[in-house]
Amino acid sequence: MNYNIAVIPGDGIGPEIVREACRVLDRIGEVYGHSFDYTEVLMGGVSIDAHGVPLTDEALETARKSDSVLLGAVGGNVGNSRWYDAAPNLRPEAGLLAIRKGLGLFANIRPACLYGELAGACPLKSEIIGDGSTW
Repeated sequence: MNYNIAVIPGDGIGPEIVREACRVLDRIGEVYGHSFDYTEVLMGGVSIDAHGVPLTDEALETARKSDSVLLGAVGGNVGNSRWYDAAPNLRPEAGLLAIRKGLGLFANIRPACLYGELAGACPLKSEIIGDGSTW
């Protein structure tokens, strides 16, 4: 099966980790008979540098038409980057908010580890996350 992936390397360490993630996907494709077509689009600070905005309409449309989006990192060193001299809607993170809204996404789920000894102090609810065995 063939999949179209919108690849958004973004800023900072993003290009490096996305490049390696694509290598992993390519190997998965070899093993399981899938293929991936990558379309790179700009978002964040690199998009500001190239287009003057953190996310272009064209980049969002590419993401919408893709089967999946692979996102690296967005933003720079807050306080030490020219990107943060701009209005909030023109900062790198505004691209992240725009793509989430444009794709109808609302959650930013990240891996977490819940230690039994600390379960009582943790705001994560066991009825939502289960026993953690699927992490």
